[in-house]
Amino acid sequence: MAIVKLENVEKVYPLGKTEVHAVKGVSFEIEKGDFISIAGPSGSGKTTILNMIGCIDVPTSGSVAIDGQVTSGLSDRKITSLRHEVIGFIFQSFNLIPVLNVYENVEFPLLLGKVKDAKRERDEWIKYLIEEVGLTQWSRHRPNELSGGQRQRVAIARALVTKPQIVLADEPTANLDSTTGEAIIELMKKINRDLETTFIFSTHDATIVEIADHIIRLHDGVVASEQRREREDAGSH
Repeated sequence: MAIVKLENVEKVYPLGKTEVHAVKGVSFEIEKGDFISIAGPSGSGKTTILNMIGCIDVPTSGSVAIDGQVTSGLSDRKITSLRHEVIGFIFQSFNLIPVLNVYENVEFPLLLGKVKDAKRERDEWIKYLIEEVGLTQWSRHRPNELSGGQRQRVAIARALVTKPQIVLADEPTANLDSTTGEAIIELMKKINRDLETTFIFSTHDATIVEIADHIIRLHDGVVASEQRREREDAGSH
């Protein structure tokens, strides 16, 4: 079963006395373990679609289903738990908490959750993720002591700490130089293979699109093309 399914999704925003049709009749499915790029120029509807998958926004018509649940019919409480337990977010502006160090930033989503792991288990998992993103020696540093690439690595670890099935990344390399950006995408690809986390990212960076195994290209709010590549086996290196 598809972990994400969009059926004939439309999104219309009022703009003064007119309406902006940001997304027009978009349908596609995303399988568990996909590493998918939603590509297209600015204004093509990428962020709008990501926001609807992330339950930050709702479609004007059509349906978005996450893990078999149509999101528009869910209560606020159910939406909140879906966002917290099933979906992780990586933002282009990092959105780290300045007064917390790397370890505390990664830990933070766990402190908001209902399920409290034993402290030792939680500590081991946080340290494992920090090691995976290559920041063990920086774990006591605050965001202002880190480079842009390091901050994005913290954001990736934080997105993964609740063990989400889906990670949404909106232009995750936009504020990084090309070499750092490619390293960040390679890191996401490794996590995708090792943990079978589904990654959905929006980008207009052609070099990043090349590494995706499922590409949806948008133009003016519609799907212009869709392409699937042979996926590497999960767990292979």
